Amino acid sequence: MTSRAAPMTVVGLRLGLLALFLAIWEVAGRMVNPLLGVPPSAVLPSLRDLLLLRSYPDLPASLLLTIREIGAAYALAVAAGLGCGFMLGMHRLVGRAWGPMLAALYAVPAVVWYPSLMLFFGLDAASKIAFGFLLGFFPIALAVLAGIRQVNPQLVVVARAYGAGTVTVFRRVMLPAMLVGGLRTGLALSVIGVVVGEILGSKAGMGALINHAYGLLRTGDYVALVLVTLALVVGSDVLASLLERRARRWTE
Repeated sequence: MTSRAAPMTVVGLRLGLLALFLAIWEVAGRMVNPLLGVPPSAVLPSLRDLLLLRSYPDLPASLLLTIREIGAAYALAVAAGLGCGFMLGMHRLVGRAWGPMLAALYAVPAVVWYPSLMLFFGLDAASKIAFGFLLGFFPIALAVLAGIRQVNPQLVVVARAYGAGTVTVFRRVMLPAMLVGGLRTGLALSVIGVVVGEILGSKAGMGALINHAYGLLRTGDYVALVLVTLALVVGSDVLASLLERRARRWTE
């Protein structure tokens, strides 16, 4: 009885928190300048017009472009992050020499790299993909490096004693430790990198639409576009969570 009631309690608390947030937003939105803020009741018509393609008919094309950029950035981040982290983790001397430098580069605010990327790649999709790759690469590489270092050496010895080859040891022993958090965090940061890159300077994509609405002080459209982008971010996190669970079951 208690175990069944717990999920319902969590859902109820979440809905209550959401209702409280919307109530506060509604009251605050009615008190400020409508050019600077709008209440949820004013956002709903803008969101409806946006989804019906009345205010921005090119919304599907922009959304698809942003998703393609995220996919490309994340694929590159996973490939490079797994390769770099595996190399640093398997070679102790190289890992001790370059691991701290990788962590130091990760600590640098990523936004400082974007002007250079924009100058090098231009305002097209390449600079957004590069920025998303840059944000997603570091957490994946560092998670792989930390995962390999945390693997119990006795597990590797036991696996080899039972005849497991290098590929099997990697898949059954090392990969589960490497999957903890890194791939999911990398996807979230790749999404953020692409969207922020589009907002900072882009001719297309969701970021360009957000910039357009913000520049014209179309606050309702601006908030509606942000909500659609937020749904994209949350959806990507849910997808990453499902993929992470499936990958863990595959390694069991």
